[in-house]
Amino acid sequence: MDPEVLPARVRRERMLALLHDRDFVRVGDLADRFDVSEVTVRSDLDALASRGLLRRVRGGAVPRAASPIERPFEEAEVAFAPQKRAIGQEAAAMVASNDTIVLDVGTTTTAVAHALAAREDLAEVTVFTSSLTIAIALERAHPRIAVVVTGGTVRPKQHSLVEPLAGFVLRSIHAGTAFLGCNGVEVAAGITNVNLPETEIKRLMVAATARRVVCADSSKLGQVALAHVCSLEEIDVLLTDRDADPQVVAELRETGLDVRLLPAEPAPAR
Repeated sequence: MDPEVLPARVRRERMLALLHDRDFVRVGDLADRFDVSEVTVRSDLDALASRGLLRRVRGGAVPRAASPIERPFEEAEVAFAPQKRAIGQEAAAMVASNDTIVLDVGTTTTAVAHALAAREDLAEVTVFTSSLTIAIALERAHPRIAVVVTGGTVRPKQHSLVEPLAGFVLRSIHAGTAFLGCNGVEVAAGITNVNLPETEIKRLMVAATARRVVCADSSKLGQVALAHVCSLEEIDVLLTDRDADPQVVAELRETGLDVRLLPAEPAPAR
């Protein structure tokens, strides 16, 4: 698509992506890049600022100061647990025997792993993951499900593996579906995450797969975290729960994104 015919939504999303990469964008530079007037750029930046997505400064814009905080895995795991189980069940149902998939780090994607392990009908499934919790959750499904751990440096807060090794594996594969976790899903900002090391791995997972499914409970919708993972255009499906804000869901669907709202899954019987 030529820059001059970019819809405002797409243009603003790309402006945000540039801002995340550069930490400061100038009105004049954006006008040249998108072939629009400086008046249009100022209007775009003002619109993004009004939604809390950036902060306007003289001559341009800088990233917003506030961002969702990163909670330890064990603390995040108990929040929205029924919703995460529902998302996990739906995601697991999207996997077939002989598939090769990528499972991102996170509490919701760990729910996907538990649901996959419970599917005794699956065979010859290969899972690449950067999550130690997911590797352990899938261990009981061996040999029906083979697990390949990316390797890398451990981030204890999320029990995740990051650079400098995880990227070697992900850059060398072409898998079917990536199931991604995140901290924010927003129309203009796209998919965002709270910490930079894991964001780099998520971007590699997007590049390594043909289909991308974001698994995010309703508390993540409408939120914008520190680091840009990818645009909504790069995502095929969003799995979330029925508690999601209807207005945010409508805005996301207007972009063409397949948004699936799931009822909360009851706790398993003890």
